[in-house]
Order: sequence, then C-alpha cells, then structure tokens
Amino acid sequence: MDRATLYDFMIRQRYGVLSSTASDGAPQSALVGIASTSRLEVIFDTVKSSRKYPNLIQRPACSLVIGWSGEQTLQLEGIAEEPHGAALKRFQDVYFAQWPECREHTTLPGIAYFVVYPHWIRYSDYDQNPPFIQEVAKEALAYDF
Repeated sequence: MDRATLYDFMIRQRYGVLSSTASDGAPQSALVGIASTSRLEVIFDTVKSSRKYPNLIQRPACSLVIGWSGEQTLQLEGIAEEPHGAALKRFQDVYFAQWPECREHTTLPGIAYFVVYPHWIRYSDYDQNPPFIQEVAKEALAYDF
C-alpha cells in the first residue's frame, strides 16, 4: 500500500481516537476531530485544560485509531508536537479545510493544536477475504525521530 492510498483513506476520515499517557502511567483516550496531510501527519485541536494536552506536552508519544466504517481501520503511532508560528498556520490551513466550522475555535481561551508525526502505521481491511493488512515502518515514512 503506497502513501497516496493511505492518504486517500485518511482524508475521508473525520474522527480518530487518540491515546496518550498520563503522568502516573495510566492510558487515556479521547475522540478527536482530525485532518491529515499528504505526508500522513494528523492534526487536531484541543484545549489546554484537557487531559490530553499536558500528557502530550510531557510525553509526546501517542497513538491514534482512525476509521471504523465497515472493518477498515488505520492504527498510527507517532510523536505529537504543538506547532507554532508558520508551522501552526500551515497545519491550521489543513485542519480548517476539513473543519471550516472550527475556525471560530481560534478565539477559545486555551485552544491548542497538535500534529502527530507517524513512525508506524497499520492499515487493516477485514471487509476482504482474506483480510488485507499492511504495516508501514518508520523508515518508509521519511521522518527523523
């Protein structure tokens, strides 16, 4: 499965379940509205008062599950970063293209945006027989972590 096919799947998804780790080591998950870039980065917004915000600032390793229509899903592990400056603007443009109604969130107190840079992806399609499952390792994603 190539990057373009993964991207095509990702841009059709509007939600993902993000998992992060609390300071006491407890796993925490949250449904987030997402947007994806052609580099397979995932963008979402949150507020600084959420549990995920300090989790990702202190422990940026996270995972996402995207898609649950039928039995097609994408699991992604990566590093979350809060972008600033020109990078923030670039990622907001992608996010607002998917979520135009969220432009008004920029005025919310404590709003923050994260981008997740993937280092592992697994796409699974159990609607096929036999099921189609493919993993994409860090080396194929062109990120340096």
